[in-house]
Parts: sequence; structure tokens; C-alpha cells
Amino acid sequence: MKDSQDFRAIVTDIARVSPDLVARASQFASSLLADVNGRRGGMHGRVAPLDPRSRLCGTALTVEVRPGDNLMIHAAIAMARPGDVIVVDGKADQTCALMGAIMANQCRAKGVAGVVLDAAARDRDEIGELGFPMYAVGTNANGPTKLVPGLINHPVQCGGVTVRPGDLIVGDADGVVVIEREKVATILELAADKLEAERKRIANIQSGAETSPAWLASALSASGVLAPGQVL
Repeated sequence: MKDSQDFRAIVTDIARVSPDLVARASQFASSLLADVNGRRGGMHGRVAPLDPRSRLCGTALTVEVRPGDNLMIHAAIAMARPGDVIVVDGKADQTCALMGAIMANQCRAKGVAGVVLDAAARDRDEIGELGFPMYAVGTNANGPTKLVPGLINHPVQCGGVTVRPGDLIVGDADGVVVIEREKVATILELAADKLEAERKRIANIQSGAETSPAWLASALSASGVLAPGQVL
């Protein structure tokens, strides 16, 4: 066990997903990435975009706060690099907003790719007009305190998913998915293959060549819904 004197509440030196991989990942839907990631990594639906047109893709800069306090989020914005996604474990608290339009403008000025809050936000309309991607657990007009210490760039829980600093974060209208940094290159190869397969399948459906999934009959039989030899 490390000595307590070695513990740093704020970690500044983290490994990030390369910009090339982030650019490639931005071409894929969150749902497709979650599918090829073993149907996992998608955050709880409570974490949703303030504007459904929002889309974000970048590397996680993680923050843990006490509910209702945003001191450490201000610190995270100050140290953020272009392309970072600030991911906040706010314990799903909705009693006040942890971020609003002023902080969103600060993030945009720093080149932050977006924010994911497992907590409430405010100034939805202004943030939407700004075009800054922010995901949150609803909104609340109350403001936060700025008093309580927390953690930056330690593993956190956000929307029921473990997020480590430097992991890939992708968000769109369906929600947010997290891909472990070490797996990103492999996941993107799988995503490209799945995207091509899905495009072919949709074309077959639209042409009438495929009227039901090829696996449906065997799955129904295996579940006992269809008797041997029975067809739909």
C-alpha cells in the first residue's frame, strides 16, 4: 500500500487516447460502440444531453465531488486540455446545478470537447445556443457551493459506469458510452465491421430481400416458443 503522503488529490499526468483514434471514434454512434464493447459501457439513461442534437467525443478528465459542490470542477476546467471531456461523479444529485452557462463558456474557450455530469446543470437554453455538448441528470435553478475538496483524474463512477482518466467518451442523442483507453483501437476496428454489416442489412430490408432476422426462428425454438418444425 502506498504511503498516504504519496496520494495526490489532483493528478495532472495522465495518458490520453490519441487524437487520431478520437477522430475515428467520432464517426460512430454510441450505440454501435456499446454493442461491439460487449453491450456494456453505456451510462444510465439518467445522464442525458441538455440538447438532443449534442454530440461529443474525447478523452476523460475525471472529477469526483461532494454532492452540491463544484470546487473541483473549476479546478478541472483550469487544467483541461483541448479535446478533454470533463466527467463528473456528482452522486446523481439533483438538488442544485453543478454547472451552467458561465462554466460552459469557460470550457469552450479551453477547447473542452464536452461535459458529462452525473448531477444537475442549469442554463439549458443558453448552453444549447452556445452549442456546447453537456450531459446531465436534469436541471435545477439552484447554484452550488465551492467549498469542499474532491478528486481529479482518479477512477470515478458516472452513470453507473467506471470511468478512468484517459478513457474514451462518446455521447450523442442516445446517451454516453465509455471505452477503456487500452481497448479503443480494437473496438474501432470492430465498429467499422459492424457498421458495414448493418448498412448491408438495412439495404436488404429496404429491398425486401430480408423480411425478418435470420436468427429469429432458431432463437424462438431454443426458447421453447416454437415447437420443433413449427414456423411463423
